[in-house]
Amino acid sequence: MLPLVDTHAHLDEIEDLKEALKEARDEGVGGVIAVGMDKSSNEKTLSIAEGEGMVYPALGYHPWSIKREEIEDNLTFIEENIQRCQAVGEVGLDYKARVKKDLQKEVFADLIKIALRHRKPLILHCRYSHKRVFEMITEEGVKTAVFHWYTGPLDLLKEIVKAGYYISATPALLYSPPHQEAIKEVPLEHLLLETDTPVKYQGLYARPKDVRISLKEVARLKGLPPEKVREETTKNAIRLFGLRGLTFGEEIK
Repeated sequence: MLPLVDTHAHLDEIEDLKEALKEARDEGVGGVIAVGMDKSSNEKTLSIAEGEGMVYPALGYHPWSIKREEIEDNLTFIEENIQRCQAVGEVGLDYKARVKKDLQKEVFADLIKIALRHRKPLILHCRYSHKRVFEMITEEGVKTAVFHWYTGPLDLLKEIVKAGYYISATPALLYSPPHQEAIKEVPLEHLLLETDTPVKYQGLYARPKDVRISLKEVARLKGLPPEKVREETTKNAIRLFGLRGLTFGEEIK
């Protein structure tokens, strides 16, 4: 049986990381995509992945983290270490962030080019900027990407699916109507599961094991057996990120 995959976690922010990963393994999680925010978190993420076989790193430059004087250093680090990672992320646009939009777009455009040069999928942040992010990646001919924690318009979601991209489901399905509606609409073959660890969901500080919440909520919303959702979303993760060695799992209760 294929294991669960948490396709978006900030493992560098967890203090008791070994315990968190043990919990995840005990709950049937076989892989975690650990995303970076800037050079410091990218360095830590790579270090974590070297010591933990179930962790697959992604190198990113989050729109919240952009500072003009640090851009060159961050982009250079990503390009120099990109063969050590599975994806470029977390990257994108955030129109609620204090960073100027033009600067965000400039950096995101460079990150798109890096991903294309090295044939790496993009893990996308697009708060209040779903359409512009979609336009930027399609204009550049990006073929592989996931829209993390999608809460955008449903008409745009159709275009995202048509373009062959993925969206990811989080534990926010417990309470977020926009997220719920998106997950109801997206075909299972374009869906991934994640936690965005260690983000807080109404009192719950997420950990990789909580990808089971995402799984069960997707199954509930779609009226599908959890086993079916796990199998298909894990196959999607393997396909998108080129994962290897995912061989164990547990029966979902």
